[in-house]
Amino acid sequence: MQIPFDNTYVKLPDEMYHRQIAEAASSPELVAWNDALAAELGIQGGTEAEKTAVFGGNQVPEGGEPLAQLYAGHQFGHYNPQLGDGRALLLGEVVDTHGRRRDIQLKGSGRTPFSRGGDGRAWVGPVIREYIVSEGMHALGVPTTRALAAVTTGDLVYRERALPGAVLTRVAASHIRVGTFQVLAERQRYDLLEALYEYTVQRHYPEATSPVELVAHVAAKQAELVAQWMGYGFIHGVMNTDNCTLSGETIDYGPCAFQDRFDLAKVFSSIDHHGRYSYSSQANIIVWNMAQLANALVPLMPSPEAAVPEFQQVISHMQRQVAHAWQLCFARKLGISDPEETDAGLIESLLQLMHRFDLDFTNTFHALTTGTLDAYAKQASGLTDWLRRWETRVAPLNPEPVMRGVNPWIIPRNHQVERAIQAAVDGDFTIMHRMVDAVTQPFDVNERFREFSIAPEPGEEVTVTFCGT
Repeated sequence: MQIPFDNTYVKLPDEMYHRQIAEAASSPELVAWNDALAAELGIQGGTEAEKTAVFGGNQVPEGGEPLAQLYAGHQFGHYNPQLGDGRALLLGEVVDTHGRRRDIQLKGSGRTPFSRGGDGRAWVGPVIREYIVSEGMHALGVPTTRALAAVTTGDLVYRERALPGAVLTRVAASHIRVGTFQVLAERQRYDLLEALYEYTVQRHYPEATSPVELVAHVAAKQAELVAQWMGYGFIHGVMNTDNCTLSGETIDYGPCAFQDRFDLAKVFSSIDHHGRYSYSSQANIIVWNMAQLANALVPLMPSPEAAVPEFQQVISHMQRQVAHAWQLCFARKLGISDPEETDAGLIESLLQLMHRFDLDFTNTFHALTTGTLDAYAKQASGLTDWLRRWETRVAPLNPEPVMRGVNPWIIPRNHQVERAIQAAVDGDFTIMHRMVDAVTQPFDVNERFREFSIAPEPGEEVTVTFCGT
């Protein structure tokens, strides 16, 4: 197997990472492989045994330079001075067939110096969740890390009980996080902070000419990203600064979930006791996270004190960026590609009706797209009046093509993901593979996958999700 590694992060000062190899798996088995992504990455050849050995952590591929990255982060608002890759290793980087630099990382590959007492392993549940949901997000057009491979290890991982272990191979534009900057700023290692800043600019934002401009570019991408999450009813669940990338991708599919019955205040994460990362809070939290990035970069300015107002202006502007991106996203879901200021009221009225009558988020917008919303939501009083307002607004437009591109038929529903996980615990990956096929064709009505379009019955709903660590 040939992987065209072209590694650059390893050229940064070695205080920013720890070189090591993965812990060996006793009897690894390849259970999922993403052929299309492998081709995109320029990976050629390789028997199943080779793929299993490399992506199960038992063999360092030629050109790979595995390392665990250092970072810190605010976790639920509280600063943790050292986190880092506690159960992951960056194998290296490739430049893909589109000319984009991509990281290839193993998750669940064993202990590192950053494990903080953990075992560094992953059980099969979080691996399957991330594989399905990240590939589904990519198909929806949301910037995200990708899943290249899933390998079971043959070893048990102990959480509440003994569970089968697994390793996920994650692909990202990079794994540089807000927390990567925070740890260096907190330690006053401004030499390393400068090196990371220059590396990030060169890798992601060559047009940025100052730390202020870097924050502005990242903020613009993150504003768009969170608006897209909300447009698909997605709740990240753990928007800590260590899970906030400089590349603007969705990263870390731990206690995440897509909403079924719509609730503005919905929380899934078992550890989010106060709703910090609820559905509607995400728009504010992303601004808060960008403020932490700005705080970390202030020391790099020639006159830090004088530069603070410049950073504040960027953060203040971001609030408007998020609001604009949100309105544009939801207007498109109503078939309005060029929204007017008054459209915000139309959007909010529908969301309030959905909230009041516990309407399914995805199915409501799909029914609107197909002209069946009135029949779908008969019990929602006020919906007929709303439909008249909407029909008047879109009468001069051609809304259906716009809506069909943003209102999916299928999303990675929580109860279906749980079905796939439970089957995999028993060694059956059939549901996982069918679900991957389904969620990677989200806008196509395909009767073969109808089971994945159906909202859960009350007894099937998944109301709590977990980190898996």
